[in-house]
Amino acid sequence: MAELGQKPFPPGRYRLIVVGSGPGGLQLSYSLTRLGIDHALLSDDPAPGGMFRRWPVFQRMLSWTKPFAGVEHHEEAYERYDWNSLLADDKENRAVMPALMDGTSYFPSRPEMQKGLETFAQRTGIRVRFGCRWESTRAVPSPAGGGGQGGGQDFLLITSDGEYRAPIVVFAVGVAHPYRPPIPGLESVPHYGDFRPVESYKDRRVFIVGKQNSGFEIATGLLPWARQLVLASPSPAKLSVITHTLVGVRARYVQPYEDAALAGGVVILDTTIEEVVKDGAGYRVRTRNAAGRELAVPADDVIAATGFVTPLRDLPALGVATFGQSRLPAQTPFWESATLPGIFFAGTISQGAAGLKKHGIPSNSGAVQGYRYNARVLARHLAETKFGVPAARERIDAEALVPYLLEQVGHGPELWHQRAYLARVINLDRETGITNEGVIPLQSFLDSGRSDAVAATLESNGQGDPYPVIYIRRDGSVSEHVLASHPLLDFTGTDYQHELRTVLDPVLSGAGSPA
Repeated sequence: MAELGQKPFPPGRYRLIVVGSGPGGLQLSYSLTRLGIDHALLSDDPAPGGMFRRWPVFQRMLSWTKPFAGVEHHEEAYERYDWNSLLADDKENRAVMPALMDGTSYFPSRPEMQKGLETFAQRTGIRVRFGCRWESTRAVPSPAGGGGQGGGQDFLLITSDGEYRAPIVVFAVGVAHPYRPPIPGLESVPHYGDFRPVESYKDRRVFIVGKQNSGFEIATGLLPWARQLVLASPSPAKLSVITHTLVGVRARYVQPYEDAALAGGVVILDTTIEEVVKDGAGYRVRTRNAAGRELAVPADDVIAATGFVTPLRDLPALGVATFGQSRLPAQTPFWESATLPGIFFAGTISQGAAGLKKHGIPSNSGAVQGYRYNARVLARHLAETKFGVPAARERIDAEALVPYLLEQVGHGPELWHQRAYLARVINLDRETGITNEGVIPLQSFLDSGRSDAVAATLESNGQGDPYPVIYIRRDGSVSEHVLASHPLLDFTGTDYQHELRTVLDPVLSGAGSPA
């Protein structure tokens, strides 16, 4: 890593502090640096990687990197097929992951993922103060007074290395603190993160509390070892291949589901867990289904695959509102705390900015392939709104707009990975002409109500293929235009060009021409 001989960022005051060196913190730090925004990056870990230094427990990622996609690895379009590499502006640092994978699977192993993050940090020169544990936070007056950033307020971070302060702090600390629901006896059994070597479960009856990905991951890994596997939770298991989203158990973990359907030694119960009782050398798990019927299930081992919460320490006491079982912070569309200005979030925590959730489908902000784009958008937002660094806005000729937008919905990786969440926005100004505003949250575009503009997204309804949607804002009102899906996901044909041109012509007639 950079600066191995000495630790960068000694205690003191900085314009901006980022906490966390997982994928979210690394991506944000890289993007801020490229924009010329000085900042300190602090991490409790000894090296980059975050949760991928430990998990998944069975050492294989859920997200793929496809080596052969008909696209050169250094092209931005390849990001659609590479869900694990962080984003770089320079070609030589793009798509780090493919070269590090051994070719046995297009799902990287956990060590390969860790190596990819370490390699990205090293190649791009990201500086991190490792071994610096964030312990507590206070709000204090800013030396800049009422005219300083943050409205005259700094945040004081107490760490294992000393005191840090800044008017803006971004927390990228993951959602990786074990959660246990208040079930009697559950506190005494291992959690997902405490999983023992698989050999120790040989010929044993294993009861898994939880039917999300972590529960099915454990069940998949134990299929060759356990005598019987029971997975239980109140709600039926959802499968991603049915929801057409990342919601539900991913396809890599569905073998226990088939095993249960064919009565091969796996039992899946839709029941509450009333109590976990120690019974000799094993356990007895008392369950109850929706009809009120109780069932006591004997088990040699019980594992709590009950999810994780966000390790926000004292931020809620400081004013950060949270919601849901995972205690995610409530956020604005640009990932700022909805209740404590100056506090922002990056990485998997950014799923707390839910977006529109059209058709009930959430963003992919809980996974690397989604939140890496959030971090890049956030860096630009902070540069412009907090540090006065305007982004370059390229002019576009009116004749080039239709093919450009169709190319974006067909190949723009931000739109593919963050459907109905991030949008490519084109500003239509009667005086200055047509300009590319870049990628921003769709919710922000719909809520801003400013000048005439066009936003292009790719969206899904959870049933069929994805399809383009064009939003047109004119005179303060927004209209939505849905284009048809395509079986080969190709939106560049003449029919699409004609339809989009028809949609855009009325609003383009009022836009100025480029000088």
